[in-house]
Amino acid sequence: DGVTEVLAHHRDSLQDKFIEVPCSEDYDSHKRFEGCTPRKCGRGVTDAVITREEAERIRRIAERGLSLGGSDGGASILDLHSGALSLGKHFVNLYRYFGDKVQDIFTEEDFALYRDVRQRIQQKIAQAFGISSASMYLTKPTFFSRINNTEAKTTHDEYWHPHVDKVTYGSFDYTSLLYLSDYTEDFGGGRFVFMDEASNKTVEPRAGRVSFFTSGSENLHRVEKVDWGTRYAITISFTCNPDHAIGDPVLT
Repeated sequence: DGVTEVLAHHRDSLQDKFIEVPCSEDYDSHKRFEGCTPRKCGRGVTDAVITREEAERIRRIAERGLSLGGSDGGASILDLHSGALSLGKHFVNLYRYFGDKVQDIFTEEDFALYRDVRQRIQQKIAQAFGISSASMYLTKPTFFSRINNTEAKTTHDEYWHPHVDKVTYGSFDYTSLLYLSDYTEDFGGGRFVFMDEASNKTVEPRAGRVSFFTSGSENLHRVEKVDWGTRYAITISFTCNPDHAIGDPVLT
C-alpha cells in the first residue's frame, strides 16, 4: 500500500547500519558450506568503507569503459571480469572486440583500485555476518551499471522488476552494491528498495555508499526507475561455493 521507510538517506554519512532478518529457505536447495552459507541473514549499509574520492575514481573507470559502447535502452552494463559490454541491443566482449585499445582505456592502477575496493567490501560483509572472508569467493555476474531514463529497448534494459538474487543467479550468497553517484544530485528516482511484507525499505544512493545483503528471498528487492540524470553503481557478488569462483580482472 505504498508504506515506505528510508533505511539510508543520501545526506546521512552512516558509519554502519545493520538489520538482521530471518533467513529464507532458498539456501537449503543448494549445497551448504559451513562457516559461509548464511545462518544469519540481513542487510547493511555503510559509508565508512569506501571514500567519496575513491568512488569518483571507480566511476571514471566505468565512464571510460562504457564510452566504448552503451545500450540503446536506459541500462548499460560493463563487466570487467567477462568483458561483457552493452552495445546497442546486444553485448560484445570488450577484450575481443576492442583488443589492444583496451590498454588505452584502462590502467594497471585502475585494476589495482578495483581489487582493493572489492577486498574491503568482502571483509566488511564477512565481519557483518560473522564469517571468514577467506571462505567467500567473488562470483559472476559482477558488473558496473549505468542507468538513465531512456526508454527500454530490450528486456535487459528493464532493471526495475522485483527479484531475488539467489533465485536469479543461483551462485549468489552475498550481494553488495557500491554506489558511484548521488541521489537527487546526479539523478532522480533510482532508489534501491527492499520489498518487505509490511513496508518497503529504501536505500538512497550516495557516492561511496556500500549496501550489502544476503542474497535469498529474505531480501526481495528492486530498483526504482530513474527519472532524470545518470545513476552509476557496481554490483559485487560473492558465493560460498568455490566451484563458482571467478578471479579479479586482469589488464593483459
